[in-house]
Amino acid sequence: MLTSSFIAFPRGHLPLTRIGQQLCSVPLGTETSKRVWRLAIVVSLDKSRKDGAKPSLDAIENIVSEDLGRVNRLIVEKMESRAPLIPQLAGHIVAAGGKRIRPMLTLAAANLCNYQGERHITLATCVEFIHTATLLHDDVVDESMLRRGRESANALWGNEASVLVGDFLFSRAFQLMVSDGSITVLKILSDASAVIAEGEVLQLLTTNDTETSEEAYLEVIRSKTAALFAAAARIGAIVAERPGAEAEALESYGMNLGIAFQLVDDALDYSADQAALGKTVGDDFREGKISLPVVLAWRRGDNQERVFWRRTLENLEQKEGDLEQAISLMEKHGALGDTIERARHYGAIARDALGIFQDGDAKSAMIEAIDFSIERAF
Repeated sequence: MLTSSFIAFPRGHLPLTRIGQQLCSVPLGTETSKRVWRLAIVVSLDKSRKDGAKPSLDAIENIVSEDLGRVNRLIVEKMESRAPLIPQLAGHIVAAGGKRIRPMLTLAAANLCNYQGERHITLATCVEFIHTATLLHDDVVDESMLRRGRESANALWGNEASVLVGDFLFSRAFQLMVSDGSITVLKILSDASAVIAEGEVLQLLTTNDTETSEEAYLEVIRSKTAALFAAAARIGAIVAERPGAEAEALESYGMNLGIAFQLVDDALDYSADQAALGKTVGDDFREGKISLPVVLAWRRGDNQERVFWRRTLENLEQKEGDLEQAISLMEKHGALGDTIERARHYGAIARDALGIFQDGDAKSAMIEAIDFSIERAF
């Protein structure tokens, strides 16, 4: 169980502490220039559940199972095209599985807000199309050969087809947004799409730059990963016509869950089993991507160690044993463990964001999704 307390300070007035100096973006749809610094102190962290079971997505899947089935059917329907390659290629990545956590957030948030309509089905489908499109484009940029434990689409059909089908899915997502008929929904999801694309460009700018700051890294993952989590969760309150405070709380939940999720992903890239991870372990290292484990190991290392990081990540001059050496340096400086601790910090904020909602199955399931996102690292 994660619990936390936090205090908001105006930017520039935060006491300097090792734990808490993290920049948290305001909800999407407000002025992006408005930011606050938060000091978060994790008070307690109980890695084991009271019933002894490991956290999973089973609870949230059970809550939304009927709706998720409808989303899956709509995905298949909306992938249809006069060009046979589109459903074939898109179906490959969709059929590979994945956690479907983003559309489940929309469905679960709607359930939490006691929504009784149909709009959340279409919008959850839209969220999944946006996510799938970004995966197709990501794998081309990263030259990835594995996705969800299977050969990536670009490995099978080539880069051109993957990019174009990704474009199709983005376009289909926008058709679904427009069909909902809400300008508010259109703004939330279109803003998120723009932020995701911006995040991908920001990541290109930090790649091979070993002097990337933690703040710059966090801005990348807020944009490329957490923005869609935030939008997906906020939509649940919007379709239910709940008060603004509830919509903002759900967006905060999604944003901080998304940050925690990506932090754990970045740690797993240096520590997971390839079969369990579903992609090639060490991809970030081979591509020269700067994630938080690298940032921390660089900052805490000596000059000799920084020569190693410059050679392998800036110059991409890598040889056999370098990945193992990188992991050894991360372990030496506690970089992997501290990355998970950062994830717990953001998980605690996500948990607090749900505090304004009544207790119930949906709320419990959304809390367990936080625990799962973090504890899958163990």
